[in-house]
Amino acid sequence: MVPMRDGVRLQTVILTPTDAHGPLPILLRRTPYGVPDKPYAAMPEALQALAADGYIFVIQNIRGRFKSEGSFSLSGDFHVDPGKGTIETRDAYDTVGWLVKNVPGNNGRVGMFGVSYDGYTAAATLLGPHPALKAVSEQASPADWFMNDDYHRFGALRLSYAMEYAVLEEASKTANTHFAFDTWDTYEWYLAKGPVANINDQVLHGSIPFWNQTVAHPDYDAFWQGQSWAKMIHGSTVPNLNVAGFWDQEDPWGPWQIFRHAQEHDPDRTDLMVAGPWYHGGWHGSVSTLGDIALSQDTSLTFRQTIEAPYFAYWLHGTGTKPAWQATTFQTGSNVWKRYASWPPTGARPVSLYLHADGRLDFAAPGASERDAHRDYVSDPANPVPYRQRPISPTYPRGDWRTWESADQRFVDHRPDVLSFTSAPLDHDLTVSGALSAELFASTSGTDGDFIVKLIDIYPDDARKPEWGAAEGPAPGQFAHSPNGYELPIAMEVRRGRYLDSYEHPAALRPNVPRRWDVPLRDHDHVFQKGHRIMVQIQSTWFPLIDRNPQTFTPSIYTAKAGDFVSATQKIYASPDRASRIVLPVVAGD
Repeated sequence: MVPMRDGVRLQTVILTPTDAHGPLPILLRRTPYGVPDKPYAAMPEALQALAADGYIFVIQNIRGRFKSEGSFSLSGDFHVDPGKGTIETRDAYDTVGWLVKNVPGNNGRVGMFGVSYDGYTAAATLLGPHPALKAVSEQASPADWFMNDDYHRFGALRLSYAMEYAVLEEASKTANTHFAFDTWDTYEWYLAKGPVANINDQVLHGSIPFWNQTVAHPDYDAFWQGQSWAKMIHGSTVPNLNVAGFWDQEDPWGPWQIFRHAQEHDPDRTDLMVAGPWYHGGWHGSVSTLGDIALSQDTSLTFRQTIEAPYFAYWLHGTGTKPAWQATTFQTGSNVWKRYASWPPTGARPVSLYLHADGRLDFAAPGASERDAHRDYVSDPANPVPYRQRPISPTYPRGDWRTWESADQRFVDHRPDVLSFTSAPLDHDLTVSGALSAELFASTSGTDGDFIVKLIDIYPDDARKPEWGAAEGPAPGQFAHSPNGYELPIAMEVRRGRYLDSYEHPAALRPNVPRRWDVPLRDHDHVFQKGHRIMVQIQSTWFPLIDRNPQTFTPSIYTAKAGDFVSATQKIYASPDRASRIVLPVVAGD
């Protein structure tokens, strides 16, 4: 029970190798999810490469969780005090100080690492590190829950995750609570509940504090801004290996923001970025496929053995060499590891890929003959587009939540409320490295609304020869699991109309008046290969991942009534003066 400066004691497990020879560095992980109750019978796969180098492993429950004393709240834990960091900044400082003084056989050097919430507790140390903290690896840390991590995407509520994760963390102090659905298909459960307000009225009854706070703060007010802790980083204070998954379904944004804020002052080049073809935390498992696409290697094992372990060995053991790169990525499509002196790569240039009203996607902009061209569809919140194949399993535990972002998008192709724009087969490889974005010109007949943009790599129908004989045919279920014709999502994002001008002060849209919608699509490193086609899908619902927009402007969507939800006609413009497009950072030579 390690004491903090305010007298609160935190439950801490210390695992020292029985065959240690000489002093060892400490690797610390701080978590809200519970600590081991006995030594490992076998070293976990995620730790094997690190353990081979020799560490004292320390795992600690943060305050207010399990046997750790004090109180816990999600919002309070992320609240940042200017100049002091968050409570996790201070608790980590006190913990590191106690460990180096009290743990036998340590060499005075401490590293911190962790994924997701554990990544945040590691990253928060950057706001005020203890002198003994020599290396950090934040991995998939959230940075801003309103803008693009966990709870929202640019202000649009991530309904199913937000509700289920709040229950997981706050329903019990001594357990991770999985919400018990009484309906098999969670799509059906959330749709039957109707407006968001009904979840508290009918189910939670005000028992989950963070859910209450979420629905009480629909806009980017002081509540959310006060938790945007990463904005307080203005330089590299401790060597930090940021790790992100290009297909991270929870925190794809945070590591890139932390990386960029630390870049503001990094003369010693100790702020590093690694990204790969991973779902949330996939680098601590085994990832050799992306959907049904083979990647040619176990990318997670390569990361742990050749990047993570050498990184900590250099800073904590003093062995090996300092990384000479700023960013390392696993580039999908080519399926090779790339090392970059800087990110984004200096050779990338913006190239526009234009939407056309006949369904084409082309590098040529709309011409004079396409004046006033547009495509329409009707968005009906009573029949929202599912974000993955139904039936949709609960977010936790396991299920299909981890890998849905790489799932084949043919399941929504040809829905009348999903527009598809498709290129001709590429006549050469097209490499995109850096930040992607979409620029839509669109209108709605409503006074509010959402647009979801998906950038997709369509594999050829003959990408792989059948793995079955012509006489016997495929085994049941085998035919669907093939890269042939696979629509692999590369980037997907939503923008909410009320926040186009301001996240703090939402405003109604003018019905049927076209305007520009800028949709950031985050950083990627991907090769669209010769013979592949590029697709863009556009829709206005993504349920129950994103809460349904009533398409009628209300002061808060979370207090909208059933009568506020109306169908709306959406228009995507593809004319010379309103040329909707995708902007790709194309590497020179492609």
